[in-house]
Amino acid sequence: MIGFYSYTVVLTYLSAISSVIGMTFVMDSNIKAAIFCLMFSGAFDLFDGKVARTKKDRTDDEKTFGIQIDSLCDIVCFCMFPAMINFHISCNTNRVYSVIASSAIVVSGIIRLGYFNVMEQNRQKSTSANRKSYQGLPVTSVAVILPLVYLCKKLIVNTFSVSVFNMTFTTIVLMVALFFILDFKVKKPNNKEVIFMMLFALLIILGLVFL
Repeated sequence: MIGFYSYTVVLTYLSAISSVIGMTFVMDSNIKAAIFCLMFSGAFDLFDGKVARTKKDRTDDEKTFGIQIDSLCDIVCFCMFPAMINFHISCNTNRVYSVIASSAIVVSGIIRLGYFNVMEQNRQKSTSANRKSYQGLPVTSVAVILPLVYLCKKLIVNTFSVSVFNMTFTTIVLMVALFFILDFKVKKPNNKEVIFMMLFALLIILGLVFL
């Protein structure tokens, strides 16, 4: 079989599988379940790089393969999947705006990840040190941003209307797409910050379950 097979790729593939399952929930109009799948994809992606780096004898081809499959899976998980969620939520309110935002997050994500692949390969030729920061907003951020917005659905709907929530959700998707390709630095989280992020995500999950 073609490809490189080791424990270092398992979390990347689990992230993709979680998003595919989430897409089936979108098609079944079960958006809350889809949001959970998006968060699980984000959790798997958060640790796949750390797991990959524990294998010290990776060849250059294995490292390059890891970069490529991570970006390809990210397009599915954090671009196509959120685009589907957004379109399902807002298409009945403003179909054109919904299509624009969904298209924007996919195209911006492709641009960002393609650029990252080029720059990361060049960087690894000159150093083996880990990155200290990101350029622009990481695509995995949607796994926290969109669930947080969805958590506010009941409040927005009760205060305003369903259509206001739908347009708010779509506007945030459009803003996220823009921040994917804006050139600014975002510090990579250290271990303590990763733990904080996981606790914050857990609070969002509890909120979605009980609210």
